[in-house]
Amino acid sequence: MVRATFGLQQAELAKRIGISPSQLCLIEKGRRQPSLRVIGSLASTMGIPSSLVTLLASHPDEIANQDISDLANALLRLLVSASGSQQEPLPLGE
Repeated sequence: MVRATFGLQQAELAKRIGISPSQLCLIEKGRRQPSLRVIGSLASTMGIPSSLVTLLASHPDEIANQDISDLANALLRLLVSASGSQQEPLPLGE
């Protein structure tokens, strides 16, 4: 979901975060869990907090039983904390 949001090809994102395209494919399909290093690299590359990457990558079943207002508040907190971040966002269209 994160990769699609930024319009990146799988091979391009994999290269930017330092993993193979096949490893990224397995992660995206839910067949392999990313390491904290991979999550951190992805967040840094995209210019968003690691916690937002984790939330965006959550399977709908994992969050289906949670109150939508709790999820909205959590997302709002993440976005507010990201706005104060010193990270540079990924330039789109490169």
